[in-house]
Amino acid sequence: MTPQELKNSILQLAIQGKLVEQRAEEGTGKELLEKILAAKNAEGAKGKGEKSHAKSAKSAKVGSCVSREEIPDDEKPFDIPESWEWVRLGEIGSWASGATPSRTHSEYYGGSIPWLKTGDLTDGYVSSIPEFITDLALEKNSVRLNPVGSVLMAMYGATIGKLGILQIAATTNQACCACIPYDGVWNKYLFYYLMARRKAFIKMGEGGAQPNISKEKIVNALIPLPPLAEQKRIVAKIEELLPLIDRYEKAWSRLKDFNKRFPIDMQKSLLQMAIQGKLVEQRADEGTGAELLEKILAAKNAKVAKGRGNKLTRRRGVCEENKTSALSASPRDKIPDDEKPFDIPKSWEWVRLESIVNSVPSKQYQILESEVRTSGKFAVISQSKEYSIGFTDISEKVYHHVNPVIVFGDHTTEVKYVEFDFVVGADGVKIFEPLDGLLLAKYLFYVLLFNTYDLSKVGGYSRHYKFLKNKPIPLPPLAEQKRIVAKLEELLPLCERLKR
Repeated sequence: MTPQELKNSILQLAIQGKLVEQRAEEGTGKELLEKILAAKNAEGAKGKGEKSHAKSAKSAKVGSCVSREEIPDDEKPFDIPESWEWVRLGEIGSWASGATPSRTHSEYYGGSIPWLKTGDLTDGYVSSIPEFITDLALEKNSVRLNPVGSVLMAMYGATIGKLGILQIAATTNQACCACIPYDGVWNKYLFYYLMARRKAFIKMGEGGAQPNISKEKIVNALIPLPPLAEQKRIVAKIEELLPLIDRYEKAWSRLKDFNKRFPIDMQKSLLQMAIQGKLVEQRADEGTGAELLEKILAAKNAKVAKGRGNKLTRRRGVCEENKTSALSASPRDKIPDDEKPFDIPKSWEWVRLESIVNSVPSKQYQILESEVRTSGKFAVISQSKEYSIGFTDISEKVYHHVNPVIVFGDHTTEVKYVEFDFVVGADGVKIFEPLDGLLLAKYLFYVLLFNTYDLSKVGGYSRHYKFLKNKPIPLPPLAEQKRIVAKLEELLPLCERLKR
């Protein structure tokens, strides 16, 4: 149960008479209603009305004696205790909406009378209001000065249903309805009742171009009336429980945040264990990362000899590209210790990414559209925050390769593992091509996936590719790479299930 659902449940129990016990000595709601109506009739007979402030409640007509009709059972939304009484909101308080004095009359504004707009309502006490009107505005416009303790409700607009209790005397705009409760009605009981029934009131206002509860709908709505002493005990119990709900909400938020982060944290931990050599055991008969690196460099040089790759030679411990920019790949002892982010098994080797893959911009490669149509497989990599992979007619430059590749772009923090026969990319898309049979593309993908967690610390997108290609990569023997991938693909789906 969410905190809001718990709060709604408590409020519903309160207004149904299930939150505190009923006490016979406190009387009944019917007796209380008779006292309220008698007081109204008495005031009407004396002609006093309700002018406790200058022009206060001038349009309320409290003193008028109105004959009371029985409320039909089909209107009553729920059962209440026998000692309570169903009444209409108009019977237990003086309701009035406000107005907005014309802005063309500057003399109406800047006075000392607070003028509330519905945006000032926060479902709590209203103790300060930023805008003020003058005595002249109060005199010339249909605004009512509502006394301290008045209960307010927004009738339409973005704040529809919002509530407040005045701690200062104030006027309101026309989107707000204010109630001055009669003696015998506890304003906080009314406040919490309106809060409990907020959805029902908002539903009353549906059907027009803009939801509008209207004063008429409010005063004709029903409220269960308990004896005054029980109203106060209900409010006391609600306000005893609300701080507990606040504590529950904080715990709920922490739990929700934990549940949201846990699958990602778990995935990151699994990847970290994998690339630190802690996910599967090492086996001496599988060789070493240093031996594998020698084979990779030899294979790359062989490719260059056939005109198919970037030639790399090892000389004085430095790998260099043939007649082009120098690569930063180095043997294990040439990568400074302060660049190594963690310890790896002795049988592994620290290498730089660019020394073990062919890195190719997609714009350098083209094939005929007819070749793509006959292949039936190709991927479209767009240059956006997230890659889109799908099928399309070929009108772009493409890179043809039958083995899996790793794709990374200038404008993203993601890497993608692609098994399609064709990779189609816009400018700025980089393709990391592991050497087939020597470096497992899926292992490299998981290594780079782990490293993307650090890209937020790197800066702009333009620096991400440079960061990754120079990043020291832990290189285990090929057989161990396969066992690492197999274990990750057994465990990572659990993280995805947790996300869902």
